[in-house]
Amino acid sequence: QVQLVESGGGLVQAGGSLRLSCAASGRTFSSYVMGWFRQVPGKEREFLAHVSWNGISTYYADSVKGRFTISRDNAKNTVYLQMNSLKPEDTAVYYCAARRNVEWLYWGQGTQVTVSS
Repeated sequence: QVQLVESGGGLVQAGGSLRLSCAASGRTFSSYVMGWFRQVPGKEREFLAHVSWNGISTYYADSVKGRFTISRDNAKNTVYLQMNSLKPEDTAVYYCAARRNVEWLYWGQGTQVTVSS
């Protein structure tokens, strides 16, 4: 069992930056692929990025490629999402998740990011 808690959301002006953190409980954090998603009310949850267990391999959705960076610190059981050049359309609730094999097994409660124009 892994519990995930996101933090770092808030209100930022367009063009600004935020760094989200996701702290994980449990001793097996390093065995999971970690990812970030976001959701706007009335829309499906959108995949943003994932990072391999050792932090070496990353993958991004086209919508955030070049602006967002995912990273992890296994010693701190934490995964990060650095978000730069934010746009109003980035406004959403952001979630982290843990994946084993092909299934996203565990989810955080989400953190709100609001980008004003």
